[in-house]
Amino acid sequence: MITHALTVGPVQTNCYVVVCETTRQAVVVDPGWNAPSILAAVDSFQATVKLILLTHAHFDHIGALADVVDATKAPVAMHPLDLPLLREGGGARGWGIPMRPAPDPDVSLEHGQVLEVGTLRFETRFTPGHTPGHVVFYVESEKAVFDGDVLFQGSIGRADFPGGDFDTLIASIRDQLLTLPDDVVVYSGHGPPTTIGDERRFNPFL
Repeated sequence: MITHALTVGPVQTNCYVVVCETTRQAVVVDPGWNAPSILAAVDSFQATVKLILLTHAHFDHIGALADVVDATKAPVAMHPLDLPLLREGGGARGWGIPMRPAPDPDVSLEHGQVLEVGTLRFETRFTPGHTPGHVVFYVESEKAVFDGDVLFQGSIGRADFPGGDFDTLIASIRDQLLTLPDDVVVYSGHGPPTTIGDERRFNPFL
């Protein structure tokens, strides 16, 4: 598996291009901004985008969604509880940020659902608390989890936005992330990668 991170947009959001090395089929996780850079990264690996995964629908994670869909024609997968947030622009208007309207998802995710792209299997884990429909994507064979804005290096996601809840967020981390092996790499929506073990031992919020 090739995991290529791009830091994009007004709040430095991580978008991930994930490529199956066997088939050159790719997933884009959270196309937050700057579609040309995302598409150039895909091209640099001679890959074809087969699926777009959204951990949640805040504007900084969906800002380039419409353009990436236009360019790739790839289906979009998201949990349905974040659909109202997606349709109202992920809060962009509240920050005075112009953004193309995002298309509705093609795949409605549920906890435990597995999506296959090439030889990669992305297991959906339901992790509300930052938003009502937040999910993470665990790739067991690669010891990797793409966790959006739930758990960061030394920190956790905000729970003070509309639809957020601190106790729910902590329960999501405890039940869906800290149950993973210590050597699983956490690819977060902001900041550098970390590991489950490091966050279990050193994260002051946990």
